[in-house]
Amino acid sequence: MYIQDQLNEIRAAIAAAEKRVGRPAGSVTLLAVSKTFPVSDIMQAYADGQRLFGENRLQECMEKMPQMPADCVWHLIGPLQRNKVRKALESGVALIQAVESAKTAAAVSRIAGELGCTARILLEVNVDGEESKHGFTPDELRASWSELTALPALDIRGLMCIPAPTETPEGARPAFAALRALAEELRARGPLPLPELSMGMSHDYAVAVEEGATIVRVGSAIFGRRDYH
Repeated sequence: MYIQDQLNEIRAAIAAAEKRVGRPAGSVTLLAVSKTFPVSDIMQAYADGQRLFGENRLQECMEKMPQMPADCVWHLIGPLQRNKVRKALESGVALIQAVESAKTAAAVSRIAGELGCTARILLEVNVDGEESKHGFTPDELRASWSELTALPALDIRGLMCIPAPTETPEGARPAFAALRALAEELRARGPLPLPELSMGMSHDYAVAVEEGATIVRVGSAIFGRRDYH
């Protein structure tokens, strides 16, 4: 019952955070990050009503998808190499969350056009300017905005970020607030509504909800500690 208990606790915490800041109940979607965890664990989450799952690696996602019921929805949340874009679009992944550069966005647009589909993506923003992190800097995204919004066969749904590690959940608040402000700025420029903000993970998702997240990516708080070996 561990996974079901954790899911219920997280759902309650999300609802409480929504209420604290006056957001409508159900305005935040919980994405269960199932990377490294076996299908048997994912099935326990499924049995408790969870349908949205996220994987970092395309290969792992493609291995798990056919083993799970067809009504599961999958997001790719890790960096996407340009040589794997076609495979990602053909896989049936519903949303590519971490398009980190204008070059990758252009590659996704081109290949989606060749496949006759529209690719749903989020743009990853390196809000803290960490050299080790993927993503547009805010200034790079501003400078590329007209180019990005003109790309065909692309549905840019919003922004995502992975803030620098902090000792407390509260320490991530400035990064979340910065991403929300950037999304508001880009919405004002048009022409996209950018309804999604993917931010917040196991240790800070409640703060992310308070700062406007529409998707929180929670893994270890649901499934337990990961064994990368």
